[in-house]
Amino acid sequence: MKKVKVYVTLRESVLDPQGSAVMGSLHKMGYEEVQDVRIGKYLELVIGNSERDVDALVDELCNRMLANTVIEDYRYEIEEVVSQ
Repeated sequence: MKKVKVYVTLRESVLDPQGSAVMGSLHKMGYEEVQDVRIGKYLELVIGNSERDVDALVDELCNRMLANTVIEDYRYEIEEVVSQ
């Protein structure tokens, strides 16, 4: 079994109004050192044993459903789940 951590973020070229709003609020609270805020999504998938290649499966999931690849980028980490 594998645990996959997927991080989805807006592409650098895409305006992030939610991130801008959070940054404005942080500045109003006195955190002027914050230079930029980008909002994204974090997902965890647990994938059971399969004959399929996990990388290919996760790429397919991200491209078909988890990320809008027109405006978002994604990356992921795969961990082996050790049964106890």
